[in-house]
Amino acid sequence: MEERDRIFKQLKQIGNAIVSMFGKNCETCIHDLNDLQHSLVHINGSVTGRAIGAPATDLLVKILKKADGRPEDMLDYRTVSGDGRVLKSSTTFIFDSQDHPLFAFCINFDTTDYFNASQALTPFLFHEINGSGDHSDPLETFAHSSGETIEALFQQVILEIGKLPATMSTDEKTDLVEILERSGALQFKGAVEQIALLAGVSKYTIYNYLKKIHAKQAINHL
Repeated sequence: MEERDRIFKQLKQIGNAIVSMFGKNCETCIHDLNDLQHSLVHINGSVTGRAIGAPATDLLVKILKKADGRPEDMLDYRTVSGDGRVLKSSTTFIFDSQDHPLFAFCINFDTTDYFNASQALTPFLFHEINGSGDHSDPLETFAHSSGETIEALFQQVILEIGKLPATMSTDEKTDLVEILERSGALQFKGAVEQIALLAGVSKYTIYNYLKKIHAKQAINHL
């Protein structure tokens, strides 16, 4: 058996073991770095909804572009799925005996259920920890770009609603957009596109939510 095939077989075994251990919220992927256009050669789990033959992700392409032949692992970073679920992800690069990168071994873990559960428990725990039950302390993020500011405002609204977008109803997503508009998030260039990406919907859906919000506001002012 050639070295490449042996490594691939071992990675599949490791991936299967990880998914078996951590269950339906976990997914492992193997990307062939010699064919980025169809790099996904093995997947176990269905967190991201991809299939074998899918291309490399934008992040993987960027890492390889900057690496100059020696990409470095990225561990425990945050990603967002196409439908707005927040994932914890890790990417490890696998090399052959000649130190050439062969595969990227990726783990994606969907944290949505855990986030929602933690938010449901917060009212019972917060008073015990803080004593006052006062949630009015201001939050401030020292952003380096408008995108960071938008994401900070988005995350604050997520905490306020207590759910991640993937599990929100249409009314709750409309409320999310309404609160973001009140907070000033939409005044930034590209805000609608970024919010749509974070919420797991299209930008046209965000515009539809805004139409609904503005129509309701007009009626309330009559």
